[in-house]
Amino acid sequence: MKTPLFFLKFTAILLLLLLSRGMAQPVEAAIFVDQLGREVSLAHPPQRIVSLMPSITEIVFDLGAGDRIKGVTQFSNEPPPAAKLPKVGSYVHLDLEKIVSLRPDLCLAARDGNPKHMVDGIIALGIPVYSLDPRSLEEIMESILLLGDLLAKEKRAAAIVGEMKEKIRAAALLAARDGRTPRVFFQIDAAPIISAGSNTFIDQLISLAGGINLAAGSVVYPRYSWEDILIMRPEVVIIASMAGGYSDDELKAAWRRWPQLPAVRDNRLYVLKADMFDRPTARIADGLQMLVDILHPRLPPDQTETRN
Repeated sequence: MKTPLFFLKFTAILLLLLLSRGMAQPVEAAIFVDQLGREVSLAHPPQRIVSLMPSITEIVFDLGAGDRIKGVTQFSNEPPPAAKLPKVGSYVHLDLEKIVSLRPDLCLAARDGNPKHMVDGIIALGIPVYSLDPRSLEEIMESILLLGDLLAKEKRAAAIVGEMKEKIRAAALLAARDGRTPRVFFQIDAAPIISAGSNTFIDQLISLAGGINLAAGSVVYPRYSWEDILIMRPEVVIIASMAGGYSDDELKAAWRRWPQLPAVRDNRLYVLKADMFDRPTARIADGLQMLVDILHPRLPPDQTETRN
């Protein structure tokens, strides 16, 4: 009977890992609890990290520990030095052999993104995996603090979260002063047309910015036809950059075919950088400030001065 190819490949990876660690000296272990409530035992602080999500890569760099990252996933483009690091596949299709070859003492994963069977496979190889699961602005800030503790960067993490809280507070206060609540459609893909429903970062940002999310509802990422949108009549349309691989002009042109829509009539179509809104990083607070600027463009000068 032939041995399954997967078993042979798994065995080869395990042997490579054991050989790479054969000369390692024992270190005192520390226990950390990740955002899934799992206990993770590892040397503190870790020195050879493989980040399995672009957002996590960005946070680690923000914390001042980017030099410890030895591998990242595809689309890890922030900050620019991250793009030059070795790639271990996409966050969905991870290359286990490449991960093992980088000799990590820790992998950083995200529940919403990395397939569970891939993460379980890394753990089975004896590589610790610390997972994050931020689903709100509050949990994004919690994840930054957790990584700060994990990487012995507590002060920097606290400073980042403090800046985020101030930006969020100022933006929400400014939106509340204006009082208007425009109907907003946030397009995250073009073909098919997809938006962000309730219990998403985008929904929370729209609400804090003083808008009404027209896609709010039980479906997290609902799909729409142009007939649906004509009935919804959005007053402001936000389009994620490169939605469906189209240029900014192409994305706007698709909407301008419908001049009867208030957003088109009033020229309130905006193409914004997608990762300002869908990556759970500190920059999401800047995304909120951008939304406030868009939804409330006619605020008196004395109010706009409160912005950071």
